[in-house]
Amino acid sequence: METLSAADVARIREVLDKFGKLPLPASNIEGSADLYDSGLTSHASVNVMIALEDEFDIEFPDAMLQKATFASIESIATAVAQLTD
Repeated sequence: METLSAADVARIREVLDKFGKLPLPASNIEGSADLYDSGLTSHASVNVMIALEDEFDIEFPDAMLQKATFASIESIATAVAQLTD
């Protein structure tokens, strides 16, 4: 399984803070917590996806464009790790 550095996970949290429109800072959300239960909307998840593509210079393939990919910080980190490997 691909993993990201702590610095890269921090970058994901920063993107969530800027584009996720969450009611609390991403630093206060556990890595495995459901981001949709934490307030992430489907519209905001699209903004997060685009921002992650810019931040990490990646492109999410169609197969990854599903709710589960963006359901938690850990699932996002796994997807980004796969695309940056």
